[in-house]
Amino acid sequence: MKKWMLMLSLLMVVVAGCGKQADSGAANNAASQNQSDSSQEAAPQEAVTLKAATLIPPMTEILELVQPLLKEEGVNLELVVLSDNIQPNDALANKEVDVNFFQHVPYMEQYNQNKNANLVAVQPIYHAVYGAYSKRYKSMEELPEGAVIAIANDPSNIGRSLDMLDKAGVIKLKEGVGINATQADIIENEKKYKFEEVDLLMLARMLDDADLVLMTPAYASPLGLTPKKDALLTETAESDFAITLVAREDNKDSEAVQKLAKAMSGPEVKQFLQENYDEIAIPAFE
Repeated sequence: MKKWMLMLSLLMVVVAGCGKQADSGAANNAASQNQSDSSQEAAPQEAVTLKAATLIPPMTEILELVQPLLKEEGVNLELVVLSDNIQPNDALANKEVDVNFFQHVPYMEQYNQNKNANLVAVQPIYHAVYGAYSKRYKSMEELPEGAVIAIANDPSNIGRSLDMLDKAGVIKLKEGVGINATQADIIENEKKYKFEEVDLLMLARMLDDADLVLMTPAYASPLGLTPKKDALLTETAESDFAITLVAREDNKDSEAVQKLAKAMSGPEVKQFLQENYDEIAIPAFE
């Protein structure tokens, strides 16, 4: 009887030990799982890189301004500064970059039409006041007969330039052509002005050769010229020509692009434009 009692006691000890080991193992597994979950929660999300093609200030400066804001949102904004006004759209269409920031919507639409591309406007950022500048004359009335007027050679800016001159009474265009005008649409040119179409980036250099040059502040301001102070003539309305953040149809709604659009239309950018470019760039957002 004593033997059986001893064997039963030993068996109970063994069973209890196994139970403790099982409980200990379960506890260890639970702790390990909690540590794993905690580790996953603590691990920071991997930052997304967003490439933005651009050209010159203030475009580059605005993108640089929002870089730290985006970094806080998990987006590394990488600037790709290019040298002409064709490359940014080609790079975007070919998916070499994710967005670009250098153009207005009519220019983008002309590119889409010519290249069968699907670029889309995401967010208007600022209106660049278009002006007519001259080194030789102080007013439009001083321009002599046959004066040479330099304008950008892309269709959207040809139309913009001619429409501005039409609204100012310098020339007369066919009824209704507006910003789609070409030189063929000029029906009255009393002073026989000659229009020279040049690459957008060559406009500033034309101030030495032409009698009048029509351009945006982006190209006039490096020369120390502002529309309010120096332009002989300025655009009366800018709504169609806001410099705009542009993406592709396939990525316009992505989280990173939308975060960029929000940052670029935020109070920091508005304050920056007001403090640094008040005479030449008007915010295009509330």
